[in-house]
Amino acid sequence: MIDLDNLVLTEPQIKERIATNFKKRRKEHKISQKKLAIKSGVSFGSIKRFEQTGEISLSNLIKIAQILDLEKDLLSLFNTPYFENIEDMLK
Repeated sequence: MIDLDNLVLTEPQIKERIATNFKKRRKEHKISQKKLAIKSGVSFGSIKRFEQTGEISLSNLIKIAQILDLEKDLLSLFNTPYFENIEDMLK
């Protein structure tokens, strides 16, 4: 039997995972935090804090995501429809 309690992440875990994923994408693009700050107009401190804590404003997240061509990732948030049952899904 699957323990569903272990599938639910806490807010800090979600923020950590988002920050870790973003940092990986930034490094794949071979761009430093400082260079990202210059290109995006988001302060170096904000980028550093985001990668360490997951804390960032939505506006700044959009700005840095655009530099790394990650807009599609942001636009896919909350895009999955909710279905109460299989019949609703098949409609």
